[in-house]
Amino acid sequence: MATGKLELQRSFFTENKRVIFQNDGIVASLFRYPSGVEAIELKNSRGKMVVLPFMGQMIWDLEFDGLDLKMKNMFSQPKKASSVIDTYGCFAFHSGLIRNGCPSPEDDHELHGEMPCAEMDTAWLEITDNSMIVCGETEYVKGFGHHYLASPKVEMFIDETFIKMSMQVKNLAGTVMPLQYMCHTNYAYVENAVMKQNIPDSAFKLRESIPAHVKPTKDWLDYNKRLLKGEDNLTVLNQPEMYDPEIVFFADELNQYTDEAEFEMVSPGGASFFSRFSTADLNHATRWILHNSDQQVGAFVLPATCRPEGFLAAANSGTLLKLEAGQERTFTVITGKK
Repeated sequence: MATGKLELQRSFFTENKRVIFQNDGIVASLFRYPSGVEAIELKNSRGKMVVLPFMGQMIWDLEFDGLDLKMKNMFSQPKKASSVIDTYGCFAFHSGLIRNGCPSPEDDHELHGEMPCAEMDTAWLEITDNSMIVCGETEYVKGFGHHYLASPKVEMFIDETFIKMSMQVKNLAGTVMPLQYMCHTNYAYVENAVMKQNIPDSAFKLRESIPAHVKPTKDWLDYNKRLLKGEDNLTVLNQPEMYDPEIVFFADELNQYTDEAEFEMVSPGGASFFSRFSTADLNHATRWILHNSDQQVGAFVLPATCRPEGFLAAANSGTLLKLEAGQERTFTVITGKK
């Protein structure tokens, strides 16, 4: 339960970082990147998180116990952008909400939809007895189109090495609205890490379609064939030369295995990263592995309401959610270091 609330105004953010609130367990500081993007940094005794409160509430950085949890990327700072592909350097973003995933040639939407870089209307900080929560709201409205309120939150706890991300969506229109959502956590690639989860390995199916941004090589195609035939597997990150272009797996209908899914990536040194979520809300999972000189990702799970293959694929597969007029849904993921 919140014991205090602090409204954030864009004018509070300057290029010189300054503390705006602190208590015995967490310090909140505000600053603005040279690119002009506003950021709030939360620090506890175990690490820090940097959130972009006015740009889709992206989580730009996450570190715990001296470990950087986010993917290797080409961006030294977030860029002001309307498409996530133009600022692809964050630890996590909210993918969706009307459209989601990699568009097919027949789709008409941006990669991962309208939410990742959405301009937030309001942002504020809530303080509780054992945490701080970055909150925000953005109203999406189009003439002759959809109308919804998106309310993301991310919570950091005193002395803990995990965070709690959530997204609440309310349909403000008088007609039904389509809904696709993915919590897109871009974890670091860890050489020889083991990936495991409380669902069977056999639940994962290799993506066989090739999106427009993927440029296959002969070696990559051969590796995919071995994966499909069961002659190779990808539970250990030990063949980086095979993960360029990306390797993607899907797991569907997670609720047939468990009510609460937990996925984990364990490094050879013993450090373990995890994500936990309800399969009643997020019933699909994607595993995304990429390794090249510019980008390295060990996204052991991306929880979602459907596969990230675009709007039409979800509609055709029957996994497109629908929100009735006035209806709302909330999606929550707990993720971090064990």
